[in-house]
Amino acid sequence: MDANGVRAITALSDPTRRAIFESLPSGARSVAELAAATGITSSAASQHLKVLREAHLVAMRRDGNRHLYSLDPRGLSDARDYLEQFWPSALAAHAAALRDATGGFPAQPTRR
Repeated sequence: MDANGVRAITALSDPTRRAIFESLPSGARSVAELAAATGITSSAASQHLKVLREAHLVAMRRDGNRHLYSLDPRGLSDARDYLEQFWPSALAAHAAALRDATGGFPAQPTRR
């Protein structure tokens, strides 16, 4: 099991952290910008960013006295790798559900 994949998914399970994360694809943003965008204090934003940084979902760089945050692809890659281990069984379950729904026969395309 990929521990960081689970950490990334867990980090994104919080709605505020997810909102912060979702505001970053357009480019790097400061703590103050992220706090304003999500309606929380800069202190709270910093705490959420720490969790996202530990899960490798965001990266931080300094720009003078500001900290700028941007997406870090490592965390998403870890989450994807973790979830992909379940894909074969999910496809098998889907195929079984289709077989049950069609009485064991493949679904026929409909004509209009």
